[in-house]
Amino acid sequence: MPAVRRVVVRRDSGLYAYERALVRGGLAPVAGVDEAGRGACAGPLVSAAVILPEGSRGEVRGLADSKLLTAAARERCYAEIVRRAVAWSVVVVPPAECDRLGMHRVNIEALRRALFALDTRPAYVLTDGFPVDGLGAPGLAVWKGDRVIACIAAASVIAKVTRDRLMCELSERYPAYDFATHKGYCTADHQAALDQHGPCPEHRLRYINVMRAAGVDRTGSVPASADEPEARDETDGSAPAGSVPGRSSVMGQNGSGTVAPVPDGDRPADDQPTDSEDLVSVTTGNRARGGERAR
Repeated sequence: MPAVRRVVVRRDSGLYAYERALVRGGLAPVAGVDEAGRGACAGPLVSAAVILPEGSRGEVRGLADSKLLTAAARERCYAEIVRRAVAWSVVVVPPAECDRLGMHRVNIEALRRALFALDTRPAYVLTDGFPVDGLGAPGLAVWKGDRVIACIAAASVIAKVTRDRLMCELSERYPAYDFATHKGYCTADHQAALDQHGPCPEHRLRYINVMRAAGVDRTGSVPASADEPEARDETDGSAPAGSVPGRSSVMGQNGSGTVAPVPDGDRPADDQPTDSEDLVSVTTGNRARGGERAR
């Protein structure tokens, strides 16, 4: 039996140490995945996956956890990541699908889809915070991974910038909620607008504050409209269910990127195709395509 090479990563080795250690161990390419919008009560959940090139070509100036960067710095990093990345992908899941499946399940599924949508199949996957099974490659969950691993930080920037742009578009469509400022998170101003106007189609009806604003008791259900059937009552423990399927704007394709379904043989038991998969949009890119998403 061949000897297993031990790879050691020092905590003070910098943002690119994990990828470089994995490359030295023969596990390349390395992909990082992350999401944005999981804790928001309005707007889509957005996940992203990024493979950065090896060596200095993969170094993005100013790269860090997207939450630690200013909006302008995130935009600069976004453009640089898209230009440099071996491959990248973005998955946008609308609020109706978040309500139907529950946030934890839809988050796991979105991370898987982002990974499977990459043009280049990774040999190893790094995830932020918690493990994700069914990735089709070995992986490691790293606590605060978006602060210590470059490819996860890159994925967090792609996801955050994409979602912020979408929330600004939604702010124009629903000006009463000022989505451009709080990006759908539960701030005092957002709650005041929610209490005054009630939820819009972009709010997540599983969230208790949204249910309260809609006039629904925690143990009750949200009545469906005349042309939309009532959703099944499926919870993941985050809040009582009672969701109404809705429509969401579909993200434009980047270059020749296409929706990439996950092969059935690679799907875990809890990630089989659903009737609402056409509501989930996927955008992909690589060094050959790159560019901004189409509008």
